[in-house]
Amino acid sequence: MKQHFVKLWVVLALMALFALTACGGSDNNNDSNTETPQAPTQEEGGGTTQEITENAINWSFSEPEIRAKVGDTLKLTLNNETGVHGLQSDDLGINLKNGETATIKLDKAGTYEFHCSIQCGQGHDNMVGQIIVE
Repeated sequence: MKQHFVKLWVVLALMALFALTACGGSDNNNDSNTETPQAPTQEEGGGTTQEITENAINWSFSEPEIRAKVGDTLKLTLNNETGVHGLQSDDLGINLKNGETATIKLDKAGTYEFHCSIQCGQGHDNMVGQIIVE
């Protein structure tokens, strides 16, 4: 009976460990730098280009609100600082993994939601943000 209890306890401990570390592993190929958004640059033909690095940390994004104007271009890079995350916006056609960059021409006003696209643990549902185009 005691041996059965020990096996059950070991299995439960392993399951708990797996659940808690699903997002906590560091699978980064990039250095853990905290870049700040660069100043927008003027584009030919109107609009500006904003280069933003979205640092993903268990369980939040460094820039949960990104503001831009219609006609701007957004160069959005995902950097996983802690854990394994993705960044997805169905409305903008973005689905980034660590180290990837998307270039998006913002041609329509609106609020576009983005979220973590990799099930990363207990705070996964809180990993959301908005791109607000005015």
